[in-house]
Amino acid sequence: MLETGVTVRDPGPDDAVLGMLPRRVALPESVEEVAEVLRACARDDLAVVPVGGGTKLHWGPPPERFDVLLDLCCLNRVVEHAAGDLVVRAQAGVTMGALAGALAAEGQELALDAPFPDATVGGTLATAVAGPRAFRYGTARDLLIGVTVVLADGTVARSGGKVVKNVAGYDLGKLFTGSHGTLGVIAEAAFRLHPLPADRRWIVAVADPPGMAERGPCRVRELAATLAASQAEPSAVELDWPHGQGPIWMSVLVEGAAAAQRAEALAALMGDALRSVREEPPPQWGAIVRDEVLAEVRFRPSRLTGVLDAVHYSGFSLRGSAVSGRMWLELWDDPGEDKTVTALRGLRERLTALGARMTVLATPYEGVDRWGEVSSLPLMRRVKERFDPGRRMSPGRFAGGL
Repeated sequence: MLETGVTVRDPGPDDAVLGMLPRRVALPESVEEVAEVLRACARDDLAVVPVGGGTKLHWGPPPERFDVLLDLCCLNRVVEHAAGDLVVRAQAGVTMGALAGALAAEGQELALDAPFPDATVGGTLATAVAGPRAFRYGTARDLLIGVTVVLADGTVARSGGKVVKNVAGYDLGKLFTGSHGTLGVIAEAAFRLHPLPADRRWIVAVADPPGMAERGPCRVRELAATLAASQAEPSAVELDWPHGQGPIWMSVLVEGAAAAQRAEALAALMGDALRSVREEPPPQWGAIVRDEVLAEVRFRPSRLTGVLDAVHYSGFSLRGSAVSGRMWLELWDDPGEDKTVTALRGLRERLTALGARMTVLATPYEGVDRWGEVSSLPLMRRVKERFDPGRRMSPGRFAGGL
């Protein structure tokens, strides 16, 4: 099985995906070796799950079948850093922390806030995670300018900067970002960079939640909208509402020239809600704290009040961007399968009525509807058929069982 020149080993307990162990673990050290592994898997009809840092490997349902874990830990080089052009090209196994350190040495950064320090470039793209500063700088799709992928049959394809081989009609970067490893393997990525900000300030405020005051939720929504439109140009406006009850904490980031003065201008908008202006981020800034049961909610920022009402007393903590309309629901105290399934079903019904969309990214319970209604599923099925007709890439791990 898996006869290649690539390093292969037997699996151990840490190689399981939601309790499923692969038959073998492959450790390629180059794009060409990734292609060699996938050609061998195509020949022998072996199902493959790619992994980087493993921080989000439990997101999504278990694979329908699982023969080979493709561990990209050895693809860990920053291939090229064109500092003068504000561009970097890195292999998929480079951790976001290591990449940040290499770029900082040149006074630059990739403005993606990974929620886990050991997350890799490939895993960050595959799950399309967006951090607090997506409000100002955009998501991974916006900062990605080129990508090298290996398709299920071992074909190496490139899109964007320095194209060598393309797949006609497809923007591979946008297509593979958020694909959860179901279309192929992200092997390298090129990103647009930004200079490191000269200064940063965080403004921390607290507001009443729904039910404590008639103006509570409206105050949060109106304050977030005022901050987003301010000429002080905040980079992020984050909410943190532990357990969906009690005070709602709001943290605002200001970066760049005259950050201290601009922060003071934003602090003046907070009124009695202001708690502090600080030079260090507040605890858990941009992090996902608990993801045994984790959902993502996307909504129009104008519907923030309704989202707060929907989450109130649900038992879920709500954290994320009030101005981008992208937040996390974290369950800290798991009440068991029946109550969790019921709570998530009720949340989805209330949020869907607002025009919001909820996706359950992680849960140990099979009875949870992870995706809800997916209007683009027919198109997604056609794309899956185009790129992975043999259903060997992370089969069953995406919406609709793709």
